[in-house]
Amino acid sequence: MVNLNTDKFFLIAGPCAVESKEICFQIAEELKAITTDLNIPFVFKASYKKANRTKLDSFSSIGEEKALQILADVKSHFNIPILTDVHETADCEKIKDLVDIIQIPAFLCRQTELLLAAGKTGKAVNIKKGQ
Repeated sequence: MVNLNTDKFFLIAGPCAVESKEICFQIAEELKAITTDLNIPFVFKASYKKANRTKLDSFSSIGEEKALQILADVKSHFNIPILTDVHETADCEKIKDLVDIIQIPAFLCRQTELLLAAGKTGKAVNIKKGQ
């Protein structure tokens, strides 16, 4: 696992959203191989749902439970830490036992209740901040 209590570089990378197990496994396998060769710690990132879409008919999820299971499979199969976004306070409780890092999207970084809920999980929290 990645030591999150360090000032050393580590890579957070992966697909924007979980679209399929095959895609997630292919990306995780390739990124793990590259980061292992370069001796760079790696965190797999994929959103299990996307709430920040500009069009109602844009892709948002393959289904929350299915996407979360795929993230759990990636974590166990590749033995890598997982990061995913949350959009509502209830999401924090739902994902806390699966993920290693909870990410707050930039458009929600000022939502105090969401930040507090993420912090109460005891997980590392990555707060994306736009300009």
